[in-house]
Amino acid sequence: MLGLWLHDWRRPRGQKCSFWGTQPMAEALATLLRPRYLDLLVSSPALPLPEGSLNPEPEPLERFGRRFPLAPGRCLEEYGAFYVGGSGTSSNSDLDPDLSRLLLGWAPERPFSSCCPDTGQTHDEGARAGRLRARRHYLVERARDARVVGLLVGTLGVARHREALAHLRNLTRAAGKHSYVLALGRPTPPKLANFPEVDVFVLLACPLGALALQPSGSFFQPILSPCELEAACNPAWPSLGLAPHLTHYADLLPGSPFHVPLPPPESELWDTPDVSLITGELRSLSAWKPSNDAGCSALTPRPQLDLVESSPAASFLSSRSWQGLQPHLGQTPVTGAVSGRRGIAIAYEDEGNS
Repeated sequence: MLGLWLHDWRRPRGQKCSFWGTQPMAEALATLLRPRYLDLLVSSPALPLPEGSLNPEPEPLERFGRRFPLAPGRCLEEYGAFYVGGSGTSSNSDLDPDLSRLLLGWAPERPFSSCCPDTGQTHDEGARAGRLRARRHYLVERARDARVVGLLVGTLGVARHREALAHLRNLTRAAGKHSYVLALGRPTPPKLANFPEVDVFVLLACPLGALALQPSGSFFQPILSPCELEAACNPAWPSLGLAPHLTHYADLLPGSPFHVPLPPPESELWDTPDVSLITGELRSLSAWKPSNDAGCSALTPRPQLDLVESSPAASFLSSRSWQGLQPHLGQTPVTGAVSGRRGIAIAYEDEGNS
């Protein structure tokens, strides 16, 4: 029987601490369990190594924001998992980002259980993993239906973030979508509510810095991971049941074993029709085909024989019932200027003391 010991880097009662201070406890627990398991590993968060420490040999596998010291010839899909972490004070454990990443990426056919240190209760996470996968399918469908995508820059210090941003912009352009790059710091509902024309947002951040799943009604539009946008916009990407769940955007870039290049514009994959599972409408991935004249690629002919710039923000504004104050230039009579009221709103000069 193969087992895997996953260790959280939180103290009981949810207090944050360094993994290096709690590693001896994890090793002691693993020592007690090793006689019952043929192969048991202790994973650790993929945090920067302390100064002066040597890189372990062989190099551990890094997935889901964690390091797994696999033996040669072993693969992660062979292991079941037992997660120790979280807090009993949490009202909804589905919002735990660390556990959610593991449940989404773990092999569905392998067992996965968890234990809360505060209460000592253990749970079979099969049902929760099914809910998270169903939500992921829904987010991919939302991304396929979206016309405007907001790319949230959540990191400026992680390696290859510029290359990943260029990859996501090229991905949305190839799928016939418009994209905006937004650097807003940590995303919050009030910040993102200022962009009502954006259909979905994609957070570009390191695996440990990704947002937890938000309660319903928190954000006006969903926030996706780069892997979910790749699944929605790249027709060559494997189906969700076969594709891996990647938490690091570097795994989507050229040079990674998981990288899937975009098919050429003349490929038949772009012409495959699809039906939205949300709206029920027929949709097709319209590949972006470069024009001979780059200056006319954003111009659209109108019946009045004039050329206007096609903008998703302008289209969204024209669809609204209220578009702001109407000046009505030349449609109102001309009157002379008159003296208005003087003072402040709480007490104008022409008002009585009462």
